[in-house]
Amino acid sequence: MIAQRAATTTLRRVAGKPNVFFTANVARLATQPLSTTQTRPVATQPHLTPADANAILAKQRLNRPVSPHLAVYDKQQTWFGGSIWMRITGSLFSGSLYVFATAYLAAPLLGWHLESASLAAAFGALPVALKGGIKFLAAWPFAFHAINGVRHLLFDMAKGFQRQTIVKSGWYIWGASIVGGLYLAFLL
Repeated sequence: MIAQRAATTTLRRVAGKPNVFFTANVARLATQPLSTTQTRPVATQPHLTPADANAILAKQRLNRPVSPHLAVYDKQQTWFGGSIWMRITGSLFSGSLYVFATAYLAAPLLGWHLESASLAAAFGALPVALKGGIKFLAAWPFAFHAINGVRHLLFDMAKGFQRQTIVKSGWYIWGASIVGGLYLAFLL
């Protein structure tokens, strides 16, 4: 619709003031059909056999760059820096939620007692050191995921990508998450 209006407006202007371009090209333009589709010449090889096509593909693959393997990444930034641990703790949370929810739904059918009162009574009967260890194993991933989540939000805002900042913030997050896990496990 807009193209038609633009063309009509242009033709009206040209018709009001004919020029050399218009008068020389009117006959040529009038004989060609107007089309809105693009045409591009395509160069193909006709009648390729599957073997020839595979040979061409194999030759093209030799020119492609090789994808980097995990060994090329700096362990300081990816493993110890917290990127992989962010995924591990998130998977741990979601996996344990699914396992517990499934067990809770199946408990009446299997005769298990997974009610809050029975879980609290079973946990209360454990020795103090074991209770603290279990609480730390539950609290540390939570603290790490929460603190490192803030770091990843800063990464999303393109802050803290200098090498020294990545290394320092990684160690700060490990320290703060261990202290936070210990606080949640033993002082709360």
